[in-house]
Amino acid sequence: MSADITPLSGELLGLDLINTRARSGAESIDHLATPDGFRAWVALQGERLGEFGGDALAKVTQADLAVIRSVRECASLLVDHVRHGKAPSGASLRELNQTLSAAPVHLELRWTGSSMAAEPRRTGSVIADLAAHLAEAVTQVLTDPGVRTIRKCEAEDCTMLFLPASSRRRWCAAARCGNRMRVARYYQRHKDS
Repeated sequence: MSADITPLSGELLGLDLINTRARSGAESIDHLATPDGFRAWVALQGERLGEFGGDALAKVTQADLAVIRSVRECASLLVDHVRHGKAPSGASLRELNQTLSAAPVHLELRWTGSSMAAEPRRTGSVIADLAAHLAEAVTQVLTDPGVRTIRKCEAEDCTMLFLPASSRRRWCAAARCGNRMRVARYYQRHKDS
């Protein structure tokens, strides 16, 4: 795994956020370290974060990234505690709740051409709205009945988390860690023979 690798996606959005920080051996990878990396991750999330794509994040600053990374840090700590059945940190809960309240939600009515529709809208800055959206995604992970089944990839040097659809799933991605670990075991068996 190297820093130029695409981050994993396709898990619950809150887990995908946590998985933007990874480790490979001694190398740390942070897909939210730079504005370009952050915009690439938002684009990778496609439909889930589409409203924040394009020009909405054109002028992201390091201070903006610090807000998003703070949500990720809270998410990581809270999910780690809850998935192991431990009480979550009060400070992390407060911080996540503050992020949610920084961009309040209201319903906005609009005419669709044939009927009325109500859509939730946030009333904060783009970064506050995105941070609150991500905090909501973390809330969904934390309150999901399967939160205690969240697993860490079994590859020694991988930190990715996933919610397994099958009890047999061991890797964050078969093509990434699964193949690499199978090849390493094969090599080790044949090296020792």
